[in-house]
Amino acid sequence: MFSSQRKDVAEMKATAPTGQPWIKWVLGLVLLGLIVFPFIVTDPYSQQIVVMALMYGALGAAWNLVGGFLGRVSFGHAVFLGLGAYTTLLLLHHAHLSPWLGIPLGGVVAAVVAFVVGRPTLRLTGHYFAMATIAVLSVAQLLVVNWDWAGGATGVEAPIANSAWLLLFRSKAPYYWIAFALALFTLWATIALVRSKTGFYWRAINGDEAAARSLGVPAERYKMRAFVLSAALTGVWGGFYGVYIGFIDPDSAFNLTLSVQIVLVAILGGVGSIAGPWLGAAVLIPLAEGTRVALGSSGQGMDLLLYGLAIVLVSLFLPSGLITLRLRRGSARS
Repeated sequence: MFSSQRKDVAEMKATAPTGQPWIKWVLGLVLLGLIVFPFIVTDPYSQQIVVMALMYGALGAAWNLVGGFLGRVSFGHAVFLGLGAYTTLLLLHHAHLSPWLGIPLGGVVAAVVAFVVGRPTLRLTGHYFAMATIAVLSVAQLLVVNWDWAGGATGVEAPIANSAWLLLFRSKAPYYWIAFALALFTLWATIALVRSKTGFYWRAINGDEAAARSLGVPAERYKMRAFVLSAALTGVWGGFYGVYIGFIDPDSAFNLTLSVQIVLVAILGGVGSIAGPWLGAAVLIPLAEGTRVALGSSGQGMDLLLYGLAIVLVSLFLPSGLITLRLRRGSARS
């Protein structure tokens, strides 16, 4: 029995994400394109679409640590985004603390909350865990709505200023480079985690938790690690999002639709892969924004319809996500 379990875990290790030459070339071209993009395309709206695609790609990558590599589907990740945004803007509003400090503190707050709620919820599996994360999202929204110091149902605004120290600019252009730097950090962090012993243990737990436990893997510890690290990355991006938008309220921060969009980006690109969420965001966000602008007010809600249609098509023809397109072509040639 133990020999077969060791074989299963060995197979998981053998199928761990490995670097391929073409991936490095594609990554290099994408990075080069992102660097030259704001110099070629100066339209603020086009730059905003890229910023949102980077943000959703990073949020999908953070969610992927839990939903893809660990195999625990969370529909409550908007909680951590909202916590990061609220922490950053409230510290800026009440204590005049720079977002350069507030953004990482938002990640810390999100990580602490993830540790607290993860203690009971990570004991659940399957749809029970997913339902528990939705419940956490609803509770968080209710608490913030009734918290006067956080602005209640009205929310909180960033002050109007033009200060690099406060991360407040009259132009949206500087935010492009901040989003680019945060995206690079998120990509590096997820690659480092997935290729480490921690990432291997996550895949082992996802493949067969009982077998992993029998081989000495401390499953509870590594499940918590995935949840906390995922929340921390999401909280950091929440802090950026709050400053970038300049306003946050309970409805926009603790929104189930936002959580679903994060999940859909990862599913579309391919869960359990490093590049999948980024690919999903690169396809879905510009497509949804383009559709919304083209249809105007008559197309309200069309972006959500587009999300649903994309997921149906991918589920039917590419169950493992868009990332498998290149892999299928490569295997067909060989």
